[in-house]
Amino acid sequence: MKNKFEMRMLEELNFFLGLEVKQLPKGIFIGQSKYISDMFKKFNFPEMKMSPTPMSINISLHADLDGQPFDQTLYRSLIGSLMYLTTSRPDIMFSVYLCARFQANPRYSHYKAVMRIFSYLKGTPNLELWYPFGTGFNLTAFTDADHGDDQVNRKSTSGGLQFLGRKLVSWSSRKQNCISFSTAESKYIAAASCCSQVL
Repeated sequence: MKNKFEMRMLEELNFFLGLEVKQLPKGIFIGQSKYISDMFKKFNFPEMKMSPTPMSINISLHADLDGQPFDQTLYRSLIGSLMYLTTSRPDIMFSVYLCARFQANPRYSHYKAVMRIFSYLKGTPNLELWYPFGTGFNLTAFTDADHGDDQVNRKSTSGGLQFLGRKLVSWSSRKQNCISFSTAESKYIAAASCCSQVL
């Protein structure tokens, strides 16, 4: 490449756009622990308890129109920071995008759900994606969907993961575009979306 382009060789890649890259003989780790640390400093969070999960299984977020309003600017800033973190943290994707649905009119109940995600990150700042060498290129995909979980418009949520060998290369969690009338239909929609991603 040096013969064709004017360039200079720097040291081995270890940091790129907030992503930390650790290259080892057996594979590569990609994470964002420094970004998480910077987020906690940016929002000046006090000491908080660590949570074992990003969201409680008993929570049911909805518009909460009677709830106490929360600062829209701060809420959007929190959500935006978390959305960028999903670049290397598929474990928080569903929770973050569920909370992101309420950016137009956030309530204190939504803020509490966001803070649960931050308390989870407090205890898991060093979780990283692992890309081992020599695990083949067999394409494997997983997908699932709930049925009518959205409290506002009864739409379902699809989730999916795609692996090349043992390397996670794509993941998603999003609300479906249409309303399904059964669990089977919502799962067919999720499967179709996953197949499109695979193709």
